[in-house]
Amino acid sequence: MPPASAADVLQKLFSIIAPVFVCAAIGFIWAKRGRAYDVELVTTLVTSIGAPCLIFHTLANVALGAEGLTTMMGATITVIAACAATGAVILHFAGLSQRAFLPTLIFSNSGNMGMPLCYLAFGDAGLAMAIAVFTVYAAMQFTLGVSLASGSVSLRMLARVPLLYAVPLALAFLLTGTKPPAWINATTSLLGGLTIPMMLITLGVSLAGLAVSSAGRSLMLAMLRLVMGLAFGTVVAAVFGLEGVARSVLILQAAMPVAVFNYLFAVRYKTAPAEVAGVVVLSTALAFLTLPALLWYVL
Repeated sequence: MPPASAADVLQKLFSIIAPVFVCAAIGFIWAKRGRAYDVELVTTLVTSIGAPCLIFHTLANVALGAEGLTTMMGATITVIAACAATGAVILHFAGLSQRAFLPTLIFSNSGNMGMPLCYLAFGDAGLAMAIAVFTVYAAMQFTLGVSLASGSVSLRMLARVPLLYAVPLALAFLLTGTKPPAWINATTSLLGGLTIPMMLITLGVSLAGLAVSSAGRSLMLAMLRLVMGLAFGTVVAAVFGLEGVARSVLILQAAMPVAVFNYLFAVRYKTAPAEVAGVVVLSTALAFLTLPALLWYVL
C-alpha cells in the first residue's frame, strides 16, 4: 500500500477535528444566545446513564483482551502519578496553592474531549482503550481530586459513580467470552449513543459560562498541563511498550486540556474557582489550536 499523501492526512485530520469543533460550537453558541440548557441535568444523564451504557456496550463487545485493558489502566495510573509528583514540586516552588491548582495539572478532559477524539480517530478499538483511560481518570478524580480540593478523603462519592460499576460488568462478559443478551446490547447501544455528542455540546456550554481570571498565571498553568500530559504520555507509552492505537490513545488522553470537573470541585470547595476557570478555558483554547499538530503526531 503506497504511503498516504499530505492531502490524505489533512483530510483525515479534518474529519476527526471537525465534528469536535461543530458539537462544541453548537453548545457554545447555544449558551451565548441565552437559550436554556440545564448543565446539571445533562451531566447527570450522561454520567449516570449514557456513559455507563457506552462503557458497558463497548468493553463487552470489542475485540480487545483484558490484558490490553489492564495495561492501558496501569499506564494511565503512571501518567497521573508523574503529573501529580511533578505538578506538586512546581507549585511548591512557585508558591501556588496545591489544593487549588494541583488537580488542574493532573486531570485531563479525557471524557468530554478525549473519548470523542479517540473514537473519531481510531473507531471502536480506540474508544475501548480511551474508555479504559477515562475510567481511571474518573476514579482518581472522584477520590484524589475531591480529596485535594476538599482537604479530606471521601470514598462515599466514588461509590456513587455509576460508570465504575459498568467496567466489572463488562469485564465479566469479556473474560468469559460471552456476549450480552441482544436486548441488553440494543439498549446500552441506544443509550450510550447520546454520550459523545452530549459531552461535546456540554463542553461548549460550560466554556461559554467561564471567564478568564489572572490571565498570565492561568496561561502558564494551562501550557504546563498540556506539555506535561504530552511528555509523560509519550514517555509512559514507551516504558509500557505501547504501540499503534494503544500508544496514540494514551498520548491523546494524557495531552487533553484541564477537565471541567476541576472547576466544579473548585466552586464546591471554594478553592480559587475564578482562576481555575481561567486555566480550564485557556487550556481548552490552546488544545483546540494545537489539535491538528497533536493528531499529526499520534496518527
